[in-house]
Amino acid sequence: MFKKHFGCLKGDTLKAIFLVCLAVGIVAVSYGSLAMAYGFPLWVPLILSLTVLAGASEFMFIGIVASGGNPLAAAVAGLLVNARHFPFGITVRDLVGKRMMSFLGCHIMNDESVVFGLSQPTPEQRKAAFWLCGLGVAFVWPAGTLLGAGVGKLLPTPETIGLDAVFPAILLALVLPAFKKSKTSLIRASSGAAISLASVPFAPVGLPVLLSMLGLLARKK
Repeated sequence: MFKKHFGCLKGDTLKAIFLVCLAVGIVAVSYGSLAMAYGFPLWVPLILSLTVLAGASEFMFIGIVASGGNPLAAAVAGLLVNARHFPFGITVRDLVGKRMMSFLGCHIMNDESVVFGLSQPTPEQRKAAFWLCGLGVAFVWPAGTLLGAGVGKLLPTPETIGLDAVFPAILLALVLPAFKKSKTSLIRASSGAAISLASVPFAPVGLPVLLSMLGLLARKK
């Protein structure tokens, strides 16, 4: 069955998809560990990993709630982070399938599956790469979360060993190349960070993250 659906993919592509899924699984272990260390019951990160399937939003949600923020504000912040899925859906509309399969195709749509899907040279390879990566992430993310939750019960508080800084560090590493290519992106990100930090002493927990979106209004002179 694997060869039938994914045999058109080259070895380098298969290897890259495997490595990306492995990296996602490692991040999922960190997510599960943090959720347990923050005092969440197991079902919260597990259900989120199965239904939301969006790491940045899930990290943001548990982080804001664990800090005493309003769950609604945490959910809104997560939705803003995932707003990129709207253009994603338009771009990969031919890859997600038709009828009932389209529901699953949309669910497994993420940064990784979209990148692999759009980077292939032929329609057959694009669809195969999108589905293989999407299904891989859909498997390793909940599995890694469950494993991390088990490990998290044996770990001290995340601040003690720096686990709370793992995902922010990953996000920073991902966005740094964009700052080098675009001065406007750097200005907007810096403006958003400044607004968020300035509002921390006055705004309820969770709101500074939302206020940072105002940085998008900044323009290069």
